[in-house]
Amino acid sequence: MIQQRFIELGEGYSDIYELFELMSTNTHRIFKSYILAFKDGENEKLSLAVSFTPATADSNFMPIYVCREGIKLTAKKPSKRYDLFMEHAQSLNIQPVRVEVKHSSQFAEKELYYQYIIGILRLNHLLPPLH
Repeated sequence: MIQQRFIELGEGYSDIYELFELMSTNTHRIFKSYILAFKDGENEKLSLAVSFTPATADSNFMPIYVCREGIKLTAKKPSKRYDLFMEHAQSLNIQPVRVEVKHSSQFAEKELYYQYIIGILRLNHLLPPLH
């Protein structure tokens, strides 16, 4: 059975560059990339995430690296970090999938939030089902 788990890098400030490095050095393992969006009035808060296939044929671990909810996107001011993510993904021939989600503050624990996100991604066939 595949174990899918979020690994939080931070909130998308300087840690976004770590996500870029993981993408660049593991391009052959990228399963999908995601923009998880939460509507906050007229603005949006974004989480940027990338899922990777297991490291070896014997491994059942599928990591999903995420920079959680630190990117604010407004109609008046675009986000440079969002633009950098899109540019980096395109340079690797990856098209991020946008998914509307609830904000993590609506969950009692962060683990419950990540279980909710994994459920949404599986239901939309954006993560493989458990075997």
